Amino acid sequence: MASDLNKAILVGRITKDPEQKFLQSGAVCISFSLAVNYSYTQNHEKKEQVSFFTCVLWGEKRCEPFVKYVHKGDRLGITGRLQQRTWDDQNGNKRSTVEIIVEDYHFLQGKRDGGSGSGSNNTPEQPPLPQGQDDDNPFSDDGEIPF
Repeated sequence: MASDLNKAILVGRITKDPEQKFLQSGAVCISFSLAVNYSYTQNHEKKEQVSFFTCVLWGEKRCEPFVKYVHKGDRLGITGRLQQRTWDDQNGNKRSTVEIIVEDYHFLQGKRDGGSGSGSNNTPEQPPLPQGQDDDNPFSDDGEIPF
């Protein structure tokens, strides 16, 4: 039994509309970038740092509502795992990247609806949750992100 842990939990904003890809194998995936702000104080001055994370979501049933309801600027909470991928580029150089493989996601306040992201999923500004998700949202909506 493995005793290692690989878990990522992020709340941020989508930097551009998600890209849906259909692979030759028949698999469906979506890749998107999530901007996450970090605020801190240095020398009595408030500073902010933005980090950008590449995220990948797999599975047609999970991708369908995502691509329909998630757009650039929307706030999203995700949980997943980190995965390193390596390849050779066109010049034969080894390249690698670390991506977040999304296991679960929650729609939070979108830039257009002004809603809080919590409450009933039957309101027009709240898209339905993908299969296997529930209303328990572990992400709070109390910090404002300047995007």
